[in-house]
Amino acid sequence: MSVNTANDDATAVARLREARTKIKQELGKVVIGQDDIIDSLLIGMLCRGHILLHGVPGLGKTLMARTLARTLEMEFRRIQFTPDLMPADITGTDVMEEDQVTGKHSVSFLKGPIFTNFLLADEINRTPPKTQAALLQAMQEGEVSVGRETYKLKPPFFVVATQNPIEMEGTYPLPEAQLDRFMFNLKVKYPTVTEEVQIIKGTTSNVIASAGAVLNSEEVLRLQDLVRGVPIADSVVRYAARLVAATRPGMSESGASSKALEQIHKYISYGASPRASQFLVLGAKARAILAGRYHVDFDDVKSVAHPVLRHRLVLNFHARADSIDSDGLVNRLLEAVPNEEKR
Repeated sequence: MSVNTANDDATAVARLREARTKIKQELGKVVIGQDDIIDSLLIGMLCRGHILLHGVPGLGKTLMARTLARTLEMEFRRIQFTPDLMPADITGTDVMEEDQVTGKHSVSFLKGPIFTNFLLADEINRTPPKTQAALLQAMQEGEVSVGRETYKLKPPFFVVATQNPIEMEGTYPLPEAQLDRFMFNLKVKYPTVTEEVQIIKGTTSNVIASAGAVLNSEEVLRLQDLVRGVPIADSVVRYAARLVAATRPGMSESGASSKALEQIHKYISYGASPRASQFLVLGAKARAILAGRYHVDFDDVKSVAHPVLRHRLVLNFHARADSIDSDGLVNRLLEAVPNEEKR
């Protein structure tokens, strides 16, 4: 690495720390609390990942995403998912046009709302799986195929989807393939009483706060490249890989004791894919950068383990019978799998 490059990276890290503080200040004018969720949204954006916000209606999930897009000064579109929404309503469709002068007909592509920088997929599990799947190619490949043509999406492309609890009326479970496309699954919790008092005061008066822009699209792209260039020790990468391997029944390369693995695997039908390992490392890199460090440690990996893994573990009937959820199993994994220093 040249001296100039190192200086540029150091400047970018400092700029990111400053931007993080300003973004949280701007968001704080509109969104009360939810600091951990906001940090995770920033990490996902920096990693070119996509975020699933899970929680009951009324917790400010939509407001949080819309306000974040405003602070990032990115082109923003919102899709309200409903049972009658069709895939073409998301991706766009070919339309027939007539030239008023010549009378000739031609086919042109009318772009859908997915052609944006920041897409809010609101209540994504209110629509059937066929329409949910319309997002798959765009989220993974950054492109949309309609008919015989493939259209590239202009970067940065960031999807934040909100989801209501599956048990609620009129919801459809997201297929595992689509869940796996989301880097993080974040649980939005109820506010505290103090926070709720602030929310009430801020939304029931004549003065409505708004957030200002902090970063633009070009700066976001630069910071995304910076995150991928953060150095990480082989021991930390191996720890992330072994943590994910420990989720897979039948595998014993995690470094955990066979007894500990047995107590974990009896609740899991299918473990996480290598995509989970990739997101653990990328998330750890982004967390380190946001903290002003240009290196990654084991705690960075552990801090993103729950949002990365909770939606990638397919639990069996033993877990339901014993009231074990994914977060509880991730806690067990973190206790069972040692890092390199403890082996």
